[in-house]
Amino acid sequence: MAPTARDVLAEAVRRLAPDTGANRLVPLIAAGRAPLETIAALALEQHHIIPADRTGYRLLRDRCAQRPAEAAYFAALVQGEDLALERLPALLAACGQDEATIAAHEPRAGCQAYPAYTAWLALNADPVDVVVAVTANFAAWSGYCATVAGALRTHYGFTDEACGFFGLFAAPDPEGERRAVAAVTAGLEAGRFTPVLAHRYGRLLQSYELMFWNALAGDSAP
Repeated sequence: MAPTARDVLAEAVRRLAPDTGANRLVPLIAAGRAPLETIAALALEQHHIIPADRTGYRLLRDRCAQRPAEAAYFAALVQGEDLALERLPALLAACGQDEATIAAHEPRAGCQAYPAYTAWLALNADPVDVVVAVTANFAAWSGYCATVAGALRTHYGFTDEACGFFGLFAAPDPEGERRAVAAVTAGLEAGRFTPVLAHRYGRLLQSYELMFWNALAGDSAP
């Protein structure tokens, strides 16, 4: 019996889940041991990542002009990045960052590898394979965001508004799941899904995701 879209997505999430302990920064934040400067650096890197990812998702959406289910998936990701940009200033302000420090920040290669690879996928990968890869990565990213949001309230005294950026990604997203299933179903029916490539893309996304967090972990106390 051929796998369903839900089977495909569940397998990707399971197979591509990062190893326990692979992310060195989130446990430090969870314990309140990461300095505020590290949280600020995270927010400053996101100031560059979000617009870049949004551009990549727009390109994927436009490449799917004749594929409504896949186009809807990426259009929703574009909207999500818009919301993230709206919530980021409150996080930056809570970290003591003003317009001058934001403008002066020089992005780190280790943090910006993820959006660079997103751009590569937008140009080179079949969109349905990207849906699978992104879904697997979002499963890990969502968990990280939930942990960080809770820690920022508990250990750093951040308000709900200041935690809104992380809360956006930590919240359950049944509509996002529905759109992913619809997109992968369409890809399976059209014979466009390539498991080896989808998992390769997902593995690399997870690696770049961890690179982002661990590039910042060097700023934190051991």
